Amino acid sequence: MSSNDKRPSVAMVTVTEDQNGQRLDNFLMSRLKGVPKSAVYRMIRKGEVRVNKGRTKPDYKLNVGDVVRVPPARTKSVAETEPFVGDGLKSQLEDAILYEDDGLIVLNKPSGLAVHGGSGVSLGVIEALRQLRPNQRFLELVHRLDRDTSGCLMVAKKRSVLKKLHDDLRHSNMQKTYLALLWGRWNGLEHRIEAPLRKFHLASGERIVRVSTEGKPSLTLFRQLELYDNATLVEAKPITGRTHQIRVHAQYAGHPIAGDDKYLHREQAAYFEDKGLKRLFLHAASLELEDAQGQKRVFHAPLPEALQSILNGLSK
Repeated sequence: MSSNDKRPSVAMVTVTEDQNGQRLDNFLMSRLKGVPKSAVYRMIRKGEVRVNKGRTKPDYKLNVGDVVRVPPARTKSVAETEPFVGDGLKSQLEDAILYEDDGLIVLNKPSGLAVHGGSGVSLGVIEALRQLRPNQRFLELVHRLDRDTSGCLMVAKKRSVLKKLHDDLRHSNMQKTYLALLWGRWNGLEHRIEAPLRKFHLASGERIVRVSTEGKPSLTLFRQLELYDNATLVEAKPITGRTHQIRVHAQYAGHPIAGDDKYLHREQAAYFEDKGLKRLFLHAASLELEDAQGQKRVFHAPLPEALQSILNGLSK
């Protein structure tokens, strides 16, 4: 064992309200940071992990008051297992927080920053926030935004808040509004795009979404805000929450989003690049939801200056 490895003793952990409903495997992985997932499942399978002194399965959902036996496991130090978050990024995230209470953080996510690590990305918003708030026991993403999309992103500080917001998303009790600049003039004030979406993986390993009769039902409402010579600014409201939904529905309508490296043709992309656009023109502008007390709350993320300058340079 290296000097950096630590072998803790057996821990008997009582489940709190914040952990109520969490799967056993996820509970263990949050406590045994640095331990491979395969090792966690092996501990459960061999009976080294017990809940209320009995064996159980990885998908068991914990209840308040359950006592979990967490066996000793060799873990590496935080410095070895967590990517480094520089002071610049910490400061940027602090400045990006639009709202915070004891159960929720809403921040204006910058474009270019993934919401979580993985798929070649070592660091995302959630990992950086956990280092920014090391004493916060619970921090989980409520939903996701594509890496190049900016705007309103919710992070739950309590499991009960996470569960409520997930229920609200599932039952369309929350309204998310995006601003997008589209290729071409899309005449008509309102458009309803209802087309099923399906994920595909290309030979390169890249993930792409297409309209398919075998896909999941998907609905986006578009509203024209401004017409330009070769572009249209729209407000987009996704009624369902599929991967790349707004991007693919816009493409399906014949008006892909400016700066979209997956769904925009090369000659269309060149037009916006000549205008100075260097990112996807998709911004989660507002969120409307009910808080735990039943009060309506609306959060607004201002359009980034880089995107506003593009609009200022277009001819109407």
